[in-house]
Amino acid sequence: MTLAEVIDEHFLKRYRELLDAEDCAFDALEHAYEEGDRPHYELDLGAWEQAIARRLAFLQRRGIDLTAGAASGATST
Repeated sequence: MTLAEVIDEHFLKRYRELLDAEDCAFDALEHAYEEGDRPHYELDLGAWEQAIARRLAFLQRRGIDLTAGAASGATST
């Protein structure tokens, strides 16, 4: 399956949601870092890592291989 075959309206909607969640988690992390708030930084770092993991898992479930041939748009089958 090619990357073009994987992407549809549902894919884009869900991926945008995951990106927004990751962005929000990063903003919280950045704020805690800038404030020097170590306890919140640790919590926010974990939340950001989880957001990244959810996004990557979504891509893997859709058959998008981020390691081999990613530049060419190849996906695993």
